[in-house]
Amino acid sequence: MVRLKDPSKAKSRTRKAGVAVIAAASVAAMASAATPASAAAASATISIEYGASYYKGAASWSNRSVGIDASFKASNCRRVYARAFAGSTSLDFKSSSTWCNRSGPADFTLAANVVGGSDNIWVYMTDENQNYLKGQTCYRAGYCIDGLH
Repeated sequence: MVRLKDPSKAKSRTRKAGVAVIAAASVAAMASAATPASAAAASATISIEYGASYYKGAASWSNRSVGIDASFKASNCRRVYARAFAGSTSLDFKSSSTWCNRSGPADFTLAANVVGGSDNIWVYMTDENQNYLKGQTCYRAGYCIDGLH
């Protein structure tokens, strides 16, 4: 067995190394706690069809907004509306212009500038006189249901 000349120095070095390891671990833990986890944005598939007209795409939720990327085809004259909610509180409202016999992208960005952002949206289609034709309620949880709820 090998004996150290001064055992108190060996204990001191071991103690210092242990303290350094604990300090490094606590700094790493604090750094990871300070960095927010990056979660993928929630999304839901929108599909509204009324006769030959349609509005199809996806709604994507982020912290303070909802983006809608969709294609709109208007047979006769149609208009699309989108409204963001936090619970039953309306946060933002946008609409396309009235489209007559045309198609193309019709994207929206809805502001949801409240803590937690929007949890649901209404997306719906009207005729040229703003008569409701068909719509969906879409939820941050990743699904849409027919009708405005």
